Amino acid sequence: MFSIARHKFKSVPANKLACALAKLQGGKSCQFLAGTRAMSSESATFDLTGSFEMHNLDTAPSNEITMTKDELLSHFRLMYTMRRMEITCDNEYKARNIRGFCHLYDGQEAVATGINAAFDPEDSWITSYRCHCIALARGGNVAAVLAELFGNAGGLTKGKGGSMHFYSKENNFFGGQGIVGAQVPVGTGLAFANKYNAKPGEKMNVAIACYGDGAANQGQIWESANMASLWKLPMIFCIENNRYGMGTSIDRHSSHSDYYKMGNHIPGIRIDGMNVLAVKEGMRFVKDFCGSGNGPMYVEMMTYRYHGHSMSDPGTTYRNREEIAFTRSTRDPLEFVKKTLIDAGFAEAEEIKAIEKEIRKEVQNEVQKAKEFPPVELNQLFDYVYAAECNGYKQEYPEHIRMPDYAKSFWRS
Repeated sequence: MFSIARHKFKSVPANKLACALAKLQGGKSCQFLAGTRAMSSESATFDLTGSFEMHNLDTAPSNEITMTKDELLSHFRLMYTMRRMEITCDNEYKARNIRGFCHLYDGQEAVATGINAAFDPEDSWITSYRCHCIALARGGNVAAVLAELFGNAGGLTKGKGGSMHFYSKENNFFGGQGIVGAQVPVGTGLAFANKYNAKPGEKMNVAIACYGDGAANQGQIWESANMASLWKLPMIFCIENNRYGMGTSIDRHSSHSDYYKMGNHIPGIRIDGMNVLAVKEGMRFVKDFCGSGNGPMYVEMMTYRYHGHSMSDPGTTYRNREEIAFTRSTRDPLEFVKKTLIDAGFAEAEEIKAIEKEIRKEVQNEVQKAKEFPPVELNQLFDYVYAAECNGYKQEYPEHIRMPDYAKSFWRS
C-alpha cells in the first residue's frame, strides 16, 4: 500500500481516526514531514521521501526537488485557476447553462499540473472525459473551456465537442475520450509516431494516456501494453487512482489494486498524486526513462476527486461526507502548495489570499467572455465530418447527414 508522506503538513494530529482514514485512502503511514532541507530567498530544496514506490526498476526519482519561488507560484496559480474553473462549471451546470455529461477534476489538480511541468510541449497527451483542466494546462484558457461547455463557437473545439471532447493538436493535446479506456490505444499510437519520427541518437518525445482506476482492467489496455512493450515505445500508462470507479471502490471493482504493477514485467511507479512536487519530479524520471528507449512504464497517481463521478452523481452514496472532509483538511493539493510557499518563505498568507482573489476575478471575467461567444450555427455542425485530405483543412460533404429531426437533415445539393 502507498505511504502518504505529506511534506510540511504538521498541523494534523496522527490520531487513530486519521490513520484509519489514511489507510482507507491507500496509505500505511500517518507521517507528516517538514520537507524543506535548504532554502534561499529565491529557491528551496524539498524532501520527497515516501512519495514513490517502484516496480521492476533499479533506479528511482530523486527524493529531493529544488524549486524557485516563481516556479512554485506558477504551479499554484494554475492549480487554483483549475479549482475555480471547475467550481464555476458546477454552478453553471446547476443553472442549466451547461448540459449533458460533465465530469469535474477538483481534487486532482496536482496530477495535471505536475505532469505538464515535467513534459515538453512536443510530448503527446491524451486523457479520459475528465479533461477540462488538462486542456487548460495544455495551452487552453478558461474562456475557451467554458465556451465549449456552453456550446458556443469560441470553444476549444468550436462548441462541437462539449465536456468530453477537448482537443488541441497545436499543443499536442489529443483530447478527452468519451468511451472508457478508448484513449489508451490512441495514446499508444501517438507513442509509435513519436518513436517513428525521432531523430537517431536523440531522446524521443513521450506519449501519455491518462485513465482512471475504473478503466484499468480494460482489455484494450492490456493489448496496448503488449504492443508498447514489444516495440519499446515511449508510452506512459498513467492511472489516476481516485479510489472509485464511478461509484464503486477499488476494493470491489478490481482484484489487483496495485495498479502500477499491472504491467507485469513492464516497470511501474506509484506517486503521491496530491503533491505537485512529487508528481513533477516523478514524471521527470518517467519521461527520461521512456524517452531514452527503455520502453513503456505504468504510473499510478494516488489522488482523490471531491465531486461525484459526474454531475449526475452526488458522490455521497458510496462514501460519506466525513471521508471527503478529511481529505480536504489533510491532503488537499492546493493547501499543500500554499503551506509550502509560506514555509519556504516564498510568500505570506496575505499575498496568497490576494492571488486567490485576483484569480477568482479573472475566472469570472473569462466566464462572461465565454457567454458572449455566439452559439454554433446549425449549418456549421456538418463541417469537418469528413476530411478530404490528411493534412490541412480541406473537407468534403457526404451525400446525407441525418439529424434527430429528419426534416432538418442535410442533403448535398
